[in-house]
Amino acid sequence: MENHDNLSKRKCVPCEGGIEPLTREQSLNFLKKLNKDWILSKDNKIISREFKTNNHYELMSLINMVAWISNTEDHHPEITFTYNQAEIKYYTYAIDGLSENDFICASKIDYFFKN
Repeated sequence: MENHDNLSKRKCVPCEGGIEPLTREQSLNFLKKLNKDWILSKDNKIISREFKTNNHYELMSLINMVAWISNTEDHHPEITFTYNQAEIKYYTYAIDGLSENDFICASKIDYFFKN
């Protein structure tokens, strides 16, 4: 299992703006706590990960799990998917960049989706 440093046990805090987005250095430090498949965008605004499952049913289970996390944490990703593949992107719109919430939710996905 990846080193989540208890990130997956943390709770998102509401972000209505008024804070600075994470710096690239901060983002890279959080990224180290996630599954190695998460990618930080060059502009430091998005983290994303591609998932591949065996079939559509497994993919929909993954998406439902992400929806449950999103609802529980009140922090929502962008999800695009096909028959058995999905890409999940986290970005905090209120601050036009990344927040700790993005990494908390990504870590929760890693915790539940062990692949």
